[in-house]
Amino acid sequence: MINRIRDIRLQKGLTLADVAAACNPATTAQTIGRLETGMRNLSLVWMNRIAAALKVEPETLLRCEAVEPARVIAILGESGAEAARSPVEAVPPTSLATDGPWLVLAVEASSGEFRAGDQVWLRQHSLTEAGKLMNRDVLVPRPGGRFAFGRLFDREGDRIALLPPSSGRRQIVVEHPPWLAVAEMLVRKL
Repeated sequence: MINRIRDIRLQKGLTLADVAAACNPATTAQTIGRLETGMRNLSLVWMNRIAAALKVEPETLLRCEAVEPARVIAILGESGAEAARSPVEAVPPTSLATDGPWLVLAVEASSGEFRAGDQVWLRQHSLTEAGKLMNRDVLVPRPGGRFAFGRLFDREGDRIALLPPSSGRRQIVVEHPPWLAVAEMLVRKL
């Protein structure tokens, strides 16, 4: 069985020891290494333990042999593009996070830094978390099935204020929103 434990671990910037310590109960880095390389069988119990440690769904750890995965083959650094030390599978960001479902805002007309055709991927939060989302782009539901989108710049009680992405537009104030979703990823075709 081909697994992508190593690829996910590297993409998250974790060491074997980090993953071993995050397992419940903790295990050794050597055990994680053996599971990564296939020297030890990856049972369902181990899949669940490692998936929880990596904060991904267990099925994300496996990959189909019939489909060639996308690979990280180069790194763009200060001195330009260089070959990756060793090619690793590029695990989609939607598979790496388990912080709840994604919400997507499709951009139909260019507005500020957002271009027509962009997709803004967001994660939903409660209004109580608004304080830590200041100066971030958020989507907020409004009455009547409408939404407001912009940079969160003020919160006072159950009232929040947003600056729209286009310059020269007035702030948007939303009273008592049930939730807000913060932009975490921009998908743009080149």
